[in-house]
Amino acid sequence: MQDASKKQPILQVSGLDSHYGPIKALHGIDIEIGEGQLVALVGANGAGKTTLLRAISGVQPSSGSIRFAGQEIGRLSADKRVRAGICQVPEGRQVFGPMTVEDNLRLGAYTRPKQDFAGDLERMYALFPVLKEKRQLLAGMLSGGQQQMLAMARALMGRPRLLLLDEPSMGLAPLLIREIFRIVEELRSHGITIFLVEQNAHAALAIADVGYVIETGSITLSGPGPELLANEQVQAAYLGM
Repeated sequence: MQDASKKQPILQVSGLDSHYGPIKALHGIDIEIGEGQLVALVGANGAGKTTLLRAISGVQPSSGSIRFAGQEIGRLSADKRVRAGICQVPEGRQVFGPMTVEDNLRLGAYTRPKQDFAGDLERMYALFPVLKEKRQLLAGMLSGGQQQMLAMARALMGRPRLLLLDEPSMGLAPLLIREIFRIVEELRSHGITIFLVEQNAHAALAIADVGYVIETGSITLSGPGPELLANEQVQAAYLGM
């Protein structure tokens, strides 16, 4: 993994444990994300993927360390982590259906200076042209794929230093999944650091600089994305090969 992780780490998770009541959901998690990298975390449902994302974005862990840009953030509130530059696209999109597309984007920019809004909005409309076309529609009227784009654009309006993507392909048709992953690659090409959590191991590892495999709350494999994609254990468990 090290030769794929030369860049300065922006996120370092060390010895992280997390509980749901008496149940231990994460066991000594160690991950590292370099500035500008696309890092993928793959695993089955219930393996602990979303729990790890929540620990990074705002839920205090039971023990262990989360360092972001050199600072310990494990005890910071969720809003302070957003202000530090961590923005999450939640599983299931969770757009505000009764609000317009543009008002959803406005909410994403609530930590930013007001004078930045117009320029950032135009950048989102350039990246997601369908959102410009539908900017006055209620978000609840969008298709699933369009809602996923809106959720991504809403997070990007916060100008994240680290973008957390939780199962962006969930519930989408294959054509839309390809489009979402094309956009993820484009974001990486713009220098955005991305932590991509996905059940679709093939799609995620194919574009990842570094990949991690999580099983029952523990990291079991890590390495460059393409190498994990070729790993027999990963192929048998997640790719049906």
